[in-house]
Amino acid sequence: MGIDIGIELLTLIMFGSLLALLMAGLPLAFVTGGLACVFLFILGDARALNIVPSRIFPLMTNYQLSAIPLFIFMAAMLERAGIINDMFDVIYKVLGGVKGGLAAATIIASPILAAMVGVIGAAVVTMGIIALPAMLKRNYDPKIAMGSIMAGGTLGILIPPSILAIIYAVVAEQSVGELFIGAVIPGLLLSGMYIVYVTLRCYINPALGPAIPVEERVSNAEKVQLIGKMAAPITLVVVVLGIIFSGVATPVEAAGIGTFGAFIVAAIHRKLDWPTVREACTTTLKASAMVIWIMFGATIFVGLYVLEGGQQFVQDALAATGLGPWGILILMQVLLVILGMFLDWVGILLLCVPIFVPIIKVLGAAAFGLDSPEDLVLWFGVLYLVNMQMSFLSPPFGYALFYLRGVAPAEIPMTDIFKSALPFLFLQIVGLVLCMVFPQIITWLPRLVYG
Repeated sequence: MGIDIGIELLTLIMFGSLLALLMAGLPLAFVTGGLACVFLFILGDARALNIVPSRIFPLMTNYQLSAIPLFIFMAAMLERAGIINDMFDVIYKVLGGVKGGLAAATIIASPILAAMVGVIGAAVVTMGIIALPAMLKRNYDPKIAMGSIMAGGTLGILIPPSILAIIYAVVAEQSVGELFIGAVIPGLLLSGMYIVYVTLRCYINPALGPAIPVEERVSNAEKVQLIGKMAAPITLVVVVLGIIFSGVATPVEAAGIGTFGAFIVAAIHRKLDWPTVREACTTTLKASAMVIWIMFGATIFVGLYVLEGGQQFVQDALAATGLGPWGILILMQVLLVILGMFLDWVGILLLCVPIFVPIIKVLGAAAFGLDSPEDLVLWFGVLYLVNMQMSFLSPPFGYALFYLRGVAPAEIPMTDIFKSALPFLFLQIVGLVLCMVFPQIITWLPRLVYG
């Protein structure tokens, strides 16, 4: 047998080396997987390496995960077909006459875009390319403009069909459909808070977000026409989500229908040709491969840690803090936010969820005033999704900040991008606290649907 190391020291060495290598800029998938293999060999013998295939194989054969490439492909097709530009154009013309209307339009368009895209980076970058120049050209305050793009773009983590929710459901062994439905109201709550904030600021000080000039506005008849133009893609999103929510089909089958629908929508918009399909396939391949590889690496890493008694160690450590159930829950949320400043969302999910979920189950539903263990797991899952959205916005390493930096005009300093995220980050914390204090925000809709 290999070397015997105490779990306290092992925790330090494993997570210390993980952090060091990530800081050196190595990709998360290979850092976690590679480190896990090294530690497996040091701690055990050649036989211990059997953990590697035994952890990866269930993921490779997991039916639920096949929804990921399908949803990414559906999004890529719609994006290549130029539908997202059209959609922003429509919402923007309909709301342009309101003070702060463009910022509100961005926050409304982003979740719809995110529902089509499912990948955060794409939503923030796309809106940064389309919406930011449009707002700056009309003398919007850059901070309001950038904040609304980042806040809206990150809603994709929450709004179904979110890829994060699919992976979470697989890791926590939960129903994907329930998680989707549980995330709807918190998603609407947050986007509502963002819109109210932006609109109020612009009404108090119209210079922040002036309404577009009268000659650029469109008549009501034209508005109806514009919305008609968007009928196909919106019908597609409604059909896909409707199928999942009504329970007619599993999320994977719904994703299949969505992918087929994306071809039809592209054809209606006369954009169905080989280059479009080929580019959509390439995007899908890159994005899915990244997600799946990170899953492989992280699952071996966590598998080894749990095998060495890490689960028990974390549980004892949390119990030793002397905090009650709520204290432990709050501590977990704080840990997630801190990790969110440094790590990729898939990585955080695979490192924390397998350790956190069993601890939450041990604390029990009654401790949080919930009725059933199912409600408890669902509630924690959605809290996790809301928290991850926060990690995208939090300086210094929030991903959304850097996605936006990549497409924002060079004369806007990075500090402004940080500052523009702060008010939305605050709203996000308020939203998270509301979801914690009133679990019904999360559990009410799934219970209505599933009885």
